[in-house]
Amino acid sequence: MKHTAILLIHCPDSTGLVARVSSFIFEHKGNILHADQHLDSRQGMFLMRVEWEMDGFDLDLPSFASAFEPLARKHGMHWRLADSTVKQKVALFVSKQDHCLADLLYRHRIGELHCDIAMVISNHSDAEPLARAAGLPFHHTPVDPDNRGAAEQRQFQLLDEGQIDLVILARYMQVLSSEFVDRYPLRIINVHHSFLPAFIGSHPYQRAFERGVKLIGATSHYATSSLDEGPIIEQEIERVSHRDELDDLIRKGRDLEKITLARAMRWHLEHRVLVYANKTVVFV
Repeated sequence: MKHTAILLIHCPDSTGLVARVSSFIFEHKGNILHADQHLDSRQGMFLMRVEWEMDGFDLDLPSFASAFEPLARKHGMHWRLADSTVKQKVALFVSKQDHCLADLLYRHRIGELHCDIAMVISNHSDAEPLARAAGLPFHHTPVDPDNRGAAEQRQFQLLDEGQIDLVILARYMQVLSSEFVDRYPLRIINVHHSFLPAFIGSHPYQRAFERGVKLIGATSHYATSSLDEGPIIEQEIERVSHRDELDDLIRKGRDLEKITLARAMRWHLEHRVLVYANKTVVFV
């Protein structure tokens, strides 16, 4: 794996931004491997992802900020820099249904997800054998209406002790408090078992079945304090018909959930997602 740096930028659009960023990297002896950009013409917003080799680059990453800041300030850039060799620490949250958890553990084992999965946290004990088989600590934090606050405090303790960078809600069927979401802004990825914004909230497959939909979907998004309304990272759909019963929708939906969550997680880990105006640009 090559040692690269990834720069993500969004700022008001102006002429020559691609050239200025590319020239800055070239002037410091960087070899650009990937560069992609997007213009939101309605908002006049320029977005860019650029990745270059660190071999031969004459700035180390701690020195990059002071060197790049004059250019960033001149153009009003919001930017962040990532090191491709640094693995983020991830906590997987799950409830009773473990299909997404099993899929992510498999993808991680075969090297598809560049991260360190540090723990599995669940409000039920059903997924403990799966976590233990993967060699991961399993933490059972029961949640009921009388102990939600205490349960989240225990989860905060576990996440802090594990120095967790990213929380994945792999079918964790509890609504997170505003305090929880605010502790990890744009660092909680959820999978919702519908094609948002359709069927927000609970029992979406049942409501889709009752409505007689012809397409079902799954959505992975960043969790915010507004339920199921965070910036969408990825969505997938499948056609259904009048012959499909509710169980068929649920079965087909499980495959969609696994695909969308895995893609969203991988793209986040690879620093491909830029968020603005409660939506995303994903450079893939």
